[in-house]
Amino acid sequence: MNRTLTLVALAAAVSAGWPAPVSAQQAYPSRPIRIISPFAPGGGNDTLCRTIAPKLTYVSAGIGASGHLGGALFEVLTGTKMLHVPYKGMALALTDLISGQVTMTFGTSLSVVPHVRSGRLRALATTGAQRSPALPDLPTVAETVPGYEASLWYGFVGPAHMPPQIVRKLNAEIVGVLKLPDVRERLAGQGVDVHSSTPEEFAKLLSSDMERWAKLVRRAGIKAE
Repeated sequence: MNRTLTLVALAAAVSAGWPAPVSAQQAYPSRPIRIISPFAPGGGNDTLCRTIAPKLTYVSAGIGASGHLGGALFEVLTGTKMLHVPYKGMALALTDLISGQVTMTFGTSLSVVPHVRSGRLRALATTGAQRSPALPDLPTVAETVPGYEASLWYGFVGPAHMPPQIVRKLNAEIVGVLKLPDVRERLAGQGVDVHSSTPEEFAKLLSSDMERWAKLVRRAGIKAE
C-alpha cells in the first residue's frame, strides 16, 4: 500500500559561475578549489567559508536526499555546476536559505510552500511532470529543460512476509483516508497531488525508481558520507 505525492521544487535565486583566470601567467587555479569547513552547517566557520567561496550553492536534507538528486539531475541535463551543501534535515537548511546563507534548494512542497506564500522564498519552478495545482502559474523545470522530472513520493511499508490479506486491508484503509475531502483539501493546499495505488503498483514504482536514480548516482559520482 502506498500514497504517491507529486511535489514541487522551489528555490530562491540562482547565482552560479566560477571566477575566470586573470592571465596566462597566473594559471593557478586550473580547477575549482575545495574549501573544507570542519564544523557543522550554520556556524560561524561555515558562514565565512560560504561568503568567501564562489556563490555555484544549493542545499538539501543530506547526501542522497531527494533535493540532492533533483539538483544532480539538473546539473547533468544542463551542464551546470553547483555547490551542493548537505544538511542534517531540511529545517536547518531552510533556516539558512531564508537568511541568505545559501542560494537555493530543490525542496518538497510540504516544507517550502508555506515560506513561498509568506514571501520569505521565491519559487522558480516545479520539478514534477505537470504544474502544481497549488501554484498553477509556476512553470515546470521541464518547460525549460526537456526531460527533467524529479517527483517525490511517500509510501507505507511493513515487515517482510506480511500476510497478503493484512496488506490488502491496510492498503484499503490508507487509500480510504486519502480520499477523504478534508485530507485531500489540506494536502492540495500545500502543493501535494495525491495518488493512491495498489501494493503491486507500489512495488513496480520502487523497482523502477531504484533503477532510474541508481543510474544518476553513478553518473554524477554521488557517494555516501
